Amino acid sequence: QVQLVESGGGLVQPGGSLRLSCAASGSTFSINSMGWYRQAPGKERELVAVSFSGGSTNYADSVKGRFTISRANAKNTVYLQMNSLKPEDTAVYYCNVELSRTWYQPPATYWGQGTQVTVSS
Repeated sequence: QVQLVESGGGLVQPGGSLRLSCAASGSTFSINSMGWYRQAPGKERELVAVSFSGGSTNYADSVKGRFTISRANAKNTVYLQMNSLKPEDTAVYYCNVELSRTWYQPPATYWGQGTQVTVSS
C-alpha cells in the first residue's frame, strides 16, 4: 500500500504565502515524480507543478515565479511553497506521485486526499 499525507492548506490573504507538504509512505520502491494539482469549484483539475526524479521541474504558467516545488528525497516528501497568492489560486490542492511499489512492478499514479487553499481578504 501507498499512503500520501498532505498538510499545510488554509486561509490566507491576497499576497500572502503558504507551504504545502506531502509525504509518501508504504511501498515506495522507486519514485518517478512528485507534484501538485489543483481543482477549483466548477473547473477541471489542473497541473500546478511537478518535480521529476532526474531533477527537472515543470510549472503551470499561472504560477511561474510565485510557486516553488521542492523535494526531500530521504523523506519521500514534496513541498510547494506558494508566495504572492491570489484569489484565483483558491482551490483544493492534490498531491500526485508516480512510483513503483517494487522492482518488478510498473509505475502507478497515486493521489493525496486534497487540502483546501483559500485566498481571500
